[in-house]
Amino acid sequence: MRVILQRVSEAKVEVAGSAVGSISQGLMILVGFTVHDTREDLLWMIGKILRLRIFSDAEDKMNLSIVDVGGEILVVSQFTLFASTKKGNRPSFTHAARPEMARRNYDEFVDLLQQEFGKPVETGIFGEMMEVKISNHGPVTIAIDSKNKE
Repeated sequence: MRVILQRVSEAKVEVAGSAVGSISQGLMILVGFTVHDTREDLLWMIGKILRLRIFSDAEDKMNLSIVDVGGEILVVSQFTLFASTKKGNRPSFTHAARPEMARRNYDEFVDLLQQEFGKPVETGIFGEMMEVKISNHGPVTIAIDSKNKE
């Protein structure tokens, strides 16, 4: 499981020109899954996301979590996070979970994240062509992989 977290001042996702999810200050999360992901990966990732201190405190130091600042979260499924560009110029997505498995993981991830976060999480629409608009604050962008816990 991989996520790309972006600290945003605002973010919105549209499908066919209509907004389906939007947030103000918070985290834009792009998430991708492999066939090897387990519930433990989901739970580990959720804990990491909610405790990650990437928001500024009163001294302008990255010292506060999304929970501390009362921010919002927008999650968008992104199978291309598992693109392999090792051979040739066309990316391969063989490491990404098949759509039916990825949808189950995505739905479970969002449900568990909402439970742990204690408030609603905005989302895109799984499998749809989406237009994602963000104002990356900082910019702060962090990649996290549940199989490479650095």
